[in-house]
Amino acid sequence: MVDPVQAPSVLFVCVHNAGRSQMAAAWLAHLSRGSVRVHSAGTDPGAEVEPAAVAAMAEAGVDISAELPKALDAAAVLEADVCVTMGCGDACPVFPGKRYLDWTLQDPAGRDMETVRRIRDEIKALVEALMRELAEDGRPAAG
Repeated sequence: MVDPVQAPSVLFVCVHNAGRSQMAAAWLAHLSRGSVRVHSAGTDPGAEVEPAAVAAMAEAGVDISAELPKALDAAAVLEADVCVTMGCGDACPVFPGKRYLDWTLQDPAGRDMETVRRIRDEIKALVEALMRELAEDGRPAAG
């Protein structure tokens, strides 16, 4: 485990914090084994995490069944070293000097399991690339 003060912090943001951002946060927490501080939030949080996202992640060995959508606040963005947005558009606060990435991903809500699995796997690949970037920046990104 990396010293939390030295660990990079990543915030994943989507509209409902019920699918894409939850899967991305879970992948990063799982793959980094605690070497990255991971948070997720939504600009208009849903009532629950999408059941199909929970099922798809469980198939990959990652349990997000206890997660709940959380509301985005400016403090979370300010605390993050990297803010990854996923379809929240102008509702995501932007602060000068912050590093932002925008991942264009299909929303898993209402999609069939084959589509949700594809989204899950696309998110995993993006998270793995982000971990490599964090490591290149000289900040720990793998446990």
